[in-house]
Amino acid sequence: MKITDLREMTNDEISQKLHDSQEELFNLRFQKSMNRLENGNKLKDVKKDIARMKTLLTERELRG
Repeated sequence: MKITDLREMTNDEISQKLHDSQEELFNLRFQKSMNRLENGNKLKDVKKDIARMKTLLTERELRG
C-alpha cells in the first residue's frame, strides 16, 4: 500500500486497516515458524505497511 493511498483515507479507516495488517503479520509469523511461509517478502511488506500507517496517524495527531 502506498502512502498516497493512505493519505486519502480517514483516521478510522487507517486504524481498521492497521488492525487487519497486525493480524496478518501475526499469521505470517506463525506460518514462518511452522515453515509454511511461501513468500518471505510478504512479511517485510506487511511490516512496512504497518510502519507507514502508524507514521501517518502520528503525523495527523501532531497536526491536530
